Order: sequence, then C-alpha cells, then structure tokens
Amino acid sequence: MSRPMSLRILTPLAIIVDQPVQSLRAMDASGSFGILPGHADFLTRLAVSVVSWTTPEGGARFCAVRGGALTVRAGNVAIATREAVTGDDLATLDREVLARFRAELDEERIEHVETTRLQLTAMRRMLARLQPKPRGAGA
Repeated sequence: MSRPMSLRILTPLAIIVDQPVQSLRAMDASGSFGILPGHADFLTRLAVSVVSWTTPEGGARFCAVRGGALTVRAGNVAIATREAVTGDDLATLDREVLARFRAELDEERIEHVETTRLQLTAMRRMLARLQPKPRGAGA
C-alpha cells in the first residue's frame, strides 16, 4: 500500500477536514476526476459537488463543497471553498446540501444581474444629464 496523501478542506471560517487519505474523487467543469498518491502537482476550480475519499483504513468519507479551488502539491491535497458540509450519507449530501448550494448560487446570480442592471440605469441617467442641451433650448 502506498503512502497516504494529506487532505485539508478549508472554508474562510474553519478547517473542515484535515486527515490522511488513500484516494480522492472530485468534480470540476470538465467532469469527475480521481487523485492517487504520487499525482502530479495540479490546480483546478471545483464545481458545486460532493468530494469523496477513502481513508487509509478503507473507509469512505464525503464532503459537499460550494465550488472552490483544489490544489495538489507534493502529496498534499487542499480544497479552499466558501462552504463545506461533511457527512457519511452520500444521498443526503447530494439531495439536500447540494440542492441548497445550487439554490444559493442561483440567488446570487439573480442578485448580481439586478445590481448590474441598476448600475447601468444610473449611469445612463447620469450620461443623459451630462449631454449638452441643443441650441435654442430654454435654460
């Protein structure tokens, strides 16, 4: 059996996971991928998904992540994410936690679009007021 890798999953507020792992599966924009000990250094942006790994004892663990960055460097795997929820039941994480993460992302996108729309409207109004008045128009 090869030497385990180190896995750390971090959010801005806490270290969620810090343990040795034998293998890891995650998902980015290109799809699902696996990491084993000896993997080349690697950096990718994770999708909202469930990361799974096996412990050196052979147990399976899971963590729902709200996107983030995954790095592999010198046998260490680090995941930095906005939010993470660990659990032993993959179905519950997939059904409940990922659904919440996706809904929150959709709400953020809608808010971003609305904020951008308001900013553009304000800029249009400012530009309209800054335009010179046509000659002969009243003061």
